[in-house]
Amino acid sequence: MLRKLVFGTGAGTGAGAGRLFLGGQSYGGRQASMLAASDPSLVEGLLLLSYPLHPPGRPTQMRTAHFPMLRTPTLFVQGTKDPFGSIEEMESAVKLIPSKTRLLPVQGVGHSLMSKSNKDELVKALLEAFGAFWE
Repeated sequence: MLRKLVFGTGAGTGAGAGRLFLGGQSYGGRQASMLAASDPSLVEGLLLLSYPLHPPGRPTQMRTAHFPMLRTPTLFVQGTKDPFGSIEEMESAVKLIPSKTRLLPVQGVGHSLMSKSNKDELVKALLEAFGAFWE
């Protein structure tokens, strides 16, 4: 389904105009990264919010089997209190990806990333990081 939606934009066919990025939060980001790993020509980059690196409390069940095949530049955004993967675990996992990566930690938040106190700041930080990553 996701592949059909991406192809519907003209991506990967030469018919699309401009740059196409794919992203998602949690499972949506995992699906986006698996799709990009299976076909690196589909999108120019990935924005993955709160990547579910492993089930909470089960750090040995890593969801990174496709990372070595991921040739798409990827920006990860992860809360420092995310039970699906600590910053240290994420830093280790992104080393498996042979493409350009960046990990943007969001201090003091969990899997949802946004809180009442960081809403405006988070949006600004995401926009700045996204722009800088793909300059």
